[in-house]
Amino acid sequence: MRNLLLVLAMALLFLGCSSATPKPKPNEKVFEQEDMLIMFALDAELRKHFDAAAEYFNILYEKSSRKEYRDRYYTNMLRAKRYEDVEKRIKTVLKEKEDEDNDIQLRRYLVAALVGEKKLEEAKPIAIDIAAKTKESRDYVVVSDIYVRQERFDTALKYLESAYLIDYNELILDKMAVVMFVNLQRKEEAIAQLESHSRLHGCSKVICGRLVGFYSAQNDMDGLLNTYKRYYSEFHDSETAKAIIYIYSYRKDFVSLLQFLEETGENDDLLLKLYTNAKSYDKAIALADKLYKSEGDIVYLGQSAIFEFEGAKDKSDKAMLKSVISKLKKVVSEYDDALYENYLGYIMIDNGIDVKEGLIYVQRALKKEPDSPYYLDSLAWGYYKLKECKKADELMKRVVDDIGMEDEEVSKHVKAIGECLKQGASHSKE
Repeated sequence: MRNLLLVLAMALLFLGCSSATPKPKPNEKVFEQEDMLIMFALDAELRKHFDAAAEYFNILYEKSSRKEYRDRYYTNMLRAKRYEDVEKRIKTVLKEKEDEDNDIQLRRYLVAALVGEKKLEEAKPIAIDIAAKTKESRDYVVVSDIYVRQERFDTALKYLESAYLIDYNELILDKMAVVMFVNLQRKEEAIAQLESHSRLHGCSKVICGRLVGFYSAQNDMDGLLNTYKRYYSEFHDSETAKAIIYIYSYRKDFVSLLQFLEETGENDDLLLKLYTNAKSYDKAIALADKLYKSEGDIVYLGQSAIFEFEGAKDKSDKAMLKSVISKLKKVVSEYDDALYENYLGYIMIDNGIDVKEGLIYVQRALKKEPDSPYYLDSLAWGYYKLKECKKADELMKRVVDDIGMEDEEVSKHVKAIGECLKQGASHSKE
């Protein structure tokens, strides 16, 4: 601020040598230092040094008589909250008879200053008179703001409605809606006004944002969802998509959720889960392959392999098994994960494709999760395939103690291993 005041003092020194000039023509430079002072004034505004900016524009106005400088002077004075100074100066100026347009604009600044000083009763008749003369929406809004401050909401609303009918400005409608919803408790009417505007003029950030707030306050999930969907169709932003996904999930409307995800591509990981839950394996494989190609994450290749196997009608199809095993071997070579190691090992064991190698993968999985009953089941099945039935039986007892016999695969293995033990006992008797 000290540097700005020093520059201002120097500017005043330069200007003291200049003489008054006649009324300027548009775009005509009036005095030598005009460009320099404009730069200083704009820099002060940019830095939010509104007092300094006001002084610069005051000098510019006095030396040039340009109204735009005068307006910037009053604007910065109001930003600096120098309301009393603005009031005094404008009242002095208004005593002089100026043209009507100039008078209106000065009185607007005067109203702003009086409102800033909380002299609402003094400001109100001036603001009402301005609005009556100009019939401009901005002037009706000023009057409504005064009535809102006085908590006379019905009257404030009438002025806002007059303003809105002039140009259907969404910011004015937003003010109307807040007064109706919050202050007058006319909630349904407020929502209806916003909905009507959005249907005619589009679901803007202001209007739909307000509708979201109102519907949330009313816990109206239908209204909230419909608003989010219209908003998303306009702006396609991810935050709105997350809200839509949340509502569908909360309602357990997975059909609509799946359709939304397919149409928008907003959350492919969730879509993949939905495909899996629905056992739509063909779609799951296509999506997993697409994600693997686009993101390079090896996990997607592993998922693709599992979906390919689970979706196969013939689980012993050689071409399918070759494809699945090839994918899973690539996965476990790059990604140290017990689930994929066990899955690969079990497929190799169950289909008699190098049982010993399959056991190696299962044992790798068990090193990570030594008490997993499912991995122990895979190991037992591998020993069974190698005719080591006692080892297999010991492992299956642990599995049954843990998860029982309800699992179809476990039950099948227990019976097969039991038969193997009986045959072994029979051979030993012979």
